[in-house]
Amino acid sequence: MSHPGTLVLIMAAAVLAPLLAEVTARRVRVPLVIFEIALGVIVGPDVLGWAHTGQVVDTLSDLGLAMLIFLAGYEIDFAAVRGAILRRAAGAWAISLALGIGLAFWIGGGDTYKALVVGTALTSTALGTVLPILRDNGDLRGRFGAVTSAFGAVGEFGPIVAMALLLSGRKAGESTVLLIAFAVITAAAVFWAVRPRPRWFSRLVDTTLHSSGQFAVRFVMLLLTGMLALAEVFGLDILLGAFAAGVLTRIVLHSASPEHSAEVFGKVEAMGFGFLVPLFYVVTGIEFDLHALLTDWHALVLVPVFLLLFLVVRGGPVHALAPRELARADRRALTLFASTCLPLVVAITTIGVDQKVLGTDEAAALIGAAMVSVLVLPLLAMRVRGGRGEGGDGPTTLSSTESEAW
Repeated sequence: MSHPGTLVLIMAAAVLAPLLAEVTARRVRVPLVIFEIALGVIVGPDVLGWAHTGQVVDTLSDLGLAMLIFLAGYEIDFAAVRGAILRRAAGAWAISLALGIGLAFWIGGGDTYKALVVGTALTSTALGTVLPILRDNGDLRGRFGAVTSAFGAVGEFGPIVAMALLLSGRKAGESTVLLIAFAVITAAAVFWAVRPRPRWFSRLVDTTLHSSGQFAVRFVMLLLTGMLALAEVFGLDILLGAFAAGVLTRIVLHSASPEHSAEVFGKVEAMGFGFLVPLFYVVTGIEFDLHALLTDWHALVLVPVFLLLFLVVRGGPVHALAPRELARADRRALTLFASTCLPLVVAITTIGVDQKVLGTDEAAALIGAAMVSVLVLPLLAMRVRGGRGEGGDGPTTLSSTESEAW
């Protein structure tokens, strides 16, 4: 099918997904992303064969992934994610990386680069999936929400940095220099962002908020594309630029126009979750190698193995280094939330397949396990905690279509 036809099918799947989520929510709350990927598989080459990817679709999908990471970067409140919590989160992720690469090296028969790809994939946390769940349950502003945000932020940011250092194909020293240069420029941008904005800036945000000018939204898009371009110039993964852009956007909006920052972000969020992000997930389903997974018993067996490794490699260190004051149920829930992954697993396995160090069957098994983690682990985490909320406004009851995660 041509690009226009494929795009129509993708958007039809994006519209159908929340309808299915709403219907099934009466019995069980299934994450929206599962329906988006599943519908992509159905219309893709391995089932109906209606949709096929190409340059246009792949470019839009890449933008969708960048937008997802951008939104995750924006959601992080660095006023809460710092100090002892951040040190524990960083330590847990470092242990996860060493453990993941070591196990992958052993399982993969000593293939170093494959071990780097699989090991890095095992350390990620789907912060963009976890945060809406915490927000919907009233936990985001409480102590548990702050701890989960910290561990999730490191689980999102750490693999992105590891991708830039370990999976770029360059020597480690060269990658480190480029990453430091990018970090210096980003730090300078943060310093600029925290400075008070001129009066004309805030006034222009206010006056164009409901006009065709939309200055604030356009400025946010400039920040996003600028950081993506900067990462590209330095030869780093664009996800690093997307994450940095999300952090910068939060600082700029909250300093320039605090009274309208939520409304501006709502517009950007609508653009992301209304178009680009679901497009990325549906395309993930279209490109999912279902045939390899179902016809190769080895790949099928790897799905529960990888799911267990997510819990051991990512969840184990998180449980061990979680703050001691957390209740036992909260520590278990934190472990399950931290082990939830998907977007970065897709990105990392794509790199592995493109560089021909990871087979499509192994990539399908990793993505399949990540899909199961998104479907099962948050539900278990909610059950472990008893569904209680502790945030500022208490628990809220939302329908299954009010966030990308549910």
